[in-house]
Amino acid sequence: MIGKVLVPTVLRIGKYRFFFFSNEGKEPCHIHIESGDGHAKFWLSPKIHLALSQGMNAKDLSEISKLVRQNDKKLVEAWDEFFSNKN
Repeated sequence: MIGKVLVPTVLRIGKYRFFFFSNEGKEPCHIHIESGDGHAKFWLSPKIHLALSQGMNAKDLSEISKLVRQNDKKLVEAWDEFFSNKN
């Protein structure tokens, strides 16, 4: 699908959707999270940390950070599986 960007949803927990964009495989492993009008991006490698956020309050970011850490293996596996199939 040249020219199309896929947005695979990796995980849904409560009000949060965890996903990545199919055109971001050249970046280090990371995950996007959205809820309502808010959005955050966490790097998963080499260590988990917040890359950016918009429209998320401190409570949401704390909860998301916890969820990312609890599910990091699944998130990294989904990233690796998707992008290894793209090459």
